[in-house]
Amino acid sequence: MMPLEEKVGQMMMVGFTGTSPPAHILDWLARGRVGGIYLFAHNIENPAQVKQLVEECRSAAKHPILFGIDQEGGIVARLRAGFSESPGAMALGASGDPQLAEDVAFMLGTELAALGINWIFAPVADIAHQPANPSVGARSVGSDPRLVSQMVAAQIRGYQRAGVAATVKHFPGLGNTIIDTHDDLATVSGPLDYFYEKDIPPFRDAMRADVACVMLTHVQYDALDAKLPATLSPRIVTDLLRGELGYTGAVCTDCMEMKAMTRGFGAGESAVLAVQAGVDMPLFSHTRRRQEAAYDAVLAAVRSGRIPPARIDESLARINEIKRRFRLASPPALEVVDCDAHRALAKRAARAGTVLVERGTALPLGADSGRVACIEFAARRISDAVGASSRGRFSTLLLDRLPRAQCHTIDPRLPQVAASPRRRQLTSGADTVVLLTRNAHLQPAQLRLAQRVIDRSARAILVCARNPYDAGALRGADTVICTNGDSEPSLAAAVDALCGDYVPTGQLTVDIT
Repeated sequence: MMPLEEKVGQMMMVGFTGTSPPAHILDWLARGRVGGIYLFAHNIENPAQVKQLVEECRSAAKHPILFGIDQEGGIVARLRAGFSESPGAMALGASGDPQLAEDVAFMLGTELAALGINWIFAPVADIAHQPANPSVGARSVGSDPRLVSQMVAAQIRGYQRAGVAATVKHFPGLGNTIIDTHDDLATVSGPLDYFYEKDIPPFRDAMRADVACVMLTHVQYDALDAKLPATLSPRIVTDLLRGELGYTGAVCTDCMEMKAMTRGFGAGESAVLAVQAGVDMPLFSHTRRRQEAAYDAVLAAVRSGRIPPARIDESLARINEIKRRFRLASPPALEVVDCDAHRALAKRAARAGTVLVERGTALPLGADSGRVACIEFAARRISDAVGASSRGRFSTLLLDRLPRAQCHTIDPRLPQVAASPRRRQLTSGADTVVLLTRNAHLQPAQLRLAQRVIDRSARAILVCARNPYDAGALRGADTVICTNGDSEPSLAAAVDALCGDYVPTGQLTVDIT
């Protein structure tokens, strides 16, 4: 019979820094004090290294172990260079093709299985309510609950057919907030009937698709529980999720080290409250001190009677069921990772998810298009003075097709950008300016500068990477394309459309007006 110390340990999922497991993680695994390992981009170098990391952890573990990762595709993917990149949820929604969504999920799941990773924190079932939402956007399929439900169920089928446990998130919905839970606790107010009509259906359909796990979000729903966020709320976890919706599978949390949790609760107390609410596996992704505090607090709460032993046994049974179902007894060969067939599928899906919002006279671009300039807004902080050696991904792809184009990648957060002589020189002398934005609707400096570029261009093509709301926030472009994400396949699909290789047929899944 498993001792209590190990039962509590099997409920803990932890992360660590580095590309190989540190000594304390191997020790916890050997003593049964950890049930899952949460992998991030900082743990990843290449496929062979990831597989070795997983095997090292698995060999050290006293009990079967779960390996979890955020690999939604699109703008959230921990595996990039050396792995298959794919379009994300909104691009799949724009395709209108559930079978394509299932195929892409199966592709991603197959690559995870080849690495030994048996748990994916996807798909996203949040409804895209708020253009101002900083953390959902193109991670959502869209604003129509029926379409979201179809695509979510399709992705679950694909992941789990590949042998990887799917996790639908972020219950009971993260789409109707304007606060990032990484930064603070978000609160949702509003009538329950709207919540049941819009937010609940995709989660209900995920359960009907036999999803292995539901991930809770650190959002407080006033109409459901005015005192506690969903992660810690018995009303939401036990009464709503398990009781009213009848869900019998595993429940995990979003990372308990987000500021939405740490600003109001210590690591130990938050873990105890989560388990009391009905959570099976709280996730502590980064800090050893907090991971130890969570384990010690839950163990002490059981010993003191604050948490009944039966509550631990319930969680252990659900966790063990995931391990049984997704044990990866015969994983695919590592050669499947980033194979030609997967690249071809990602290309097809990215094209299907690209939307031609406005078609003017600028397309296609080619040798007879005159002088073409490209302004690409960076997704990360780089200097306005960065030259050709540090071009952005889109610019690099465009230059492969149009070698004479003049490209400039800028960070709109830098104050000197607005007065950049390089930018003014590019746009003033160009016959066509290709402008790629990344969530300008959320960044006033980028929005102002992007509009200025359009206004001063002889002819502008606007490519909206990431959220499509930029297409409604910016005016005057001759042609407007939305990629619904900026993974490499989506950026390549935009370039192919600009050069006339195909005409995008994807449909917007949110209102951009």
